[in-house]
Amino acid sequence: MTEARNPFNLKDGETRYGSAVWPGLVLERKPEHLLLEFPAEAEGISSAVYGGGMVRLKRAVNQFVSRDYKCSNPVRDMENKLREWGYPLEGCAGLMTAVPLGHAAVAEEDTGPAGLFCCVTAASGNAARAGVARNVLAAHRPGTINIMLGIDGRLTPSAMVNAVMTAAEAKAAALADLGITDPENGLIATGTTTDAVVLAVSGSGRYGAEHVYAGTATDLGGAIGRLVYAAVTASLGSVAAAQTEKPSGWSSAQEPVDSQSDPALAVPPLRSRQGRAANERFES
Repeated sequence: MTEARNPFNLKDGETRYGSAVWPGLVLERKPEHLLLEFPAEAEGISSAVYGGGMVRLKRAVNQFVSRDYKCSNPVRDMENKLREWGYPLEGCAGLMTAVPLGHAAVAEEDTGPAGLFCCVTAASGNAARAGVARNVLAAHRPGTINIMLGIDGRLTPSAMVNAVMTAAEAKAAALADLGITDPENGLIATGTTTDAVVLAVSGSGRYGAEHVYAGTATDLGGAIGRLVYAAVTASLGSVAAAQTEKPSGWSSAQEPVDSQSDPALAVPPLRSRQGRAANERFES
């Protein structure tokens, strides 16, 4: 089974993670964000709130925002933060999360014709099921499951879309196996209301093969699924462990700025009895 770990858990004190499968790829924990820096400009596709779409990427950031974040203009807010941190605006995808950054999980795998890196921040406070009628949000809210996926290899544009599909399937499978449900209907959740994904592909010439598919029938798709499943599970598990470690009477208001809860939890939603325990274990 593929393993994922939480490299930035405060007990370990680690702030920098160098990829073992994509030479020069570095993930760093900064005071307010995770920075994923690519060694060279990469082909990207993402649903990022800032810099999303089909783009050339040099870096991706996953910004921590507290539960009182005013989300009326997240693009402007992200742009201001990038300037404050000294990053060029071009070539950057920006995500937002209310999951404390110490719960980020990383998993990697070398498939031979590609090297795969995955980083996930996840909590289940906004758990939702696609395919059923439910309430919708009037404005952007900080993403609860953010996936940053990097592939050192060559993929066609259609294979990149296929890779994002496979990542979404693996995320849904992890939530199903953990018994996480949509609080509006009690059905197994397929994600959260504001998930986001960033995929970056190096296009490296050191790999002879060009991948034209990335579904679960392929070695590449199988690896994507394993990494995302493992990282989602590990991040949610880290959140659950932190919840159980809180002393009796602890309130989220007592947490430091870097450990605020997910905005969706400011007023805990009503839950069906089915899956209630599972949901509460994985909320940030």
